[in-house]
Amino acid sequence: MAIKTVGVVGGGLMGSGIAQTVAAAGYDVLLAEVDQALLDRGMDRVYGAWEMLVAKGRITEAQATEYRGRIRGTLKLEEFSDRDLVIEAIVENLEAKRTLFHTLDGIVKREAILASNTSSLPIIEMAAVTGRQERVAGIHFFNPAPVMKLVEIVRTIATNDQTVAELHTFAGSLGKTPIVAKDTAGFVVNFLLIPYMLSAIRMYEHGLATMEDIDTGMKLGCGYPMGPFELLDYVGLDTTLYAAEAIYQEYPDPAYAPPTLLRRMVQAGRYGKKNGKGFYVGVEDQ
Repeated sequence: MAIKTVGVVGGGLMGSGIAQTVAAAGYDVLLAEVDQALLDRGMDRVYGAWEMLVAKGRITEAQATEYRGRIRGTLKLEEFSDRDLVIEAIVENLEAKRTLFHTLDGIVKREAILASNTSSLPIIEMAAVTGRQERVAGIHFFNPAPVMKLVEIVRTIATNDQTVAELHTFAGSLGKTPIVAKDTAGFVVNFLLIPYMLSAIRMYEHGLATMEDIDTGMKLGCGYPMGPFELLDYVGLDTTLYAAEAIYQEYPDPAYAPPTLLRRMVQAGRYGKKNGKGFYVGVEDQ
């Protein structure tokens, strides 16, 4: 089945970025949120991104108008009945995702694909509440979705070859490079990235080096574009904590155990760039 119509559930940073990317690639996109204020914010984020690209001369006003014509918002999941692919991009909470997948399974057509953008939660647990386990997979974009070139396609023990192939082709049509991972906590990137960032926090926590020196060391010594603390602020401390907890639950290795400082910062509402409070904003108060 050729994917032509796409639904995105969740208009936050990731969901709106995915919707923006998919609409710009030529697909008919429907973006859903739970209330009008959140939907307006998500749509404004998409439109604002295109306006910025016009201002920078990267796209024309005619292109921006064309893109806007391919996307609309809704508060009703029932409108997803004609979608070929639905991408879930809501909060990183397994029960919330399972509830959504169960609801979507009763709405979208039987041949449609249901995919989650989760960064670490088990896809099979979402697939289990549907009657189409072979048509459920992960499709993990990276933040910011319009810029980052990688997409992880996550295959469960029930996902069939056709679903993986269709998602692989879809990701490629967006200008992304897809890789395929098994449905294990962290998939490919976070399985390797999370312990790296947690190790940096422990180094700082134990007074072995300053944040600035750790970041400088990794950028100049290893050629990384960002140091671990810059990356933590960018990814989101809350998102990192959730991912670490999910991986640690499946692999109880100390390397995946969230450090106390990370927990305390999230408990204090310090999530990074998303709310202006992270390792490089007010961390001295910890």
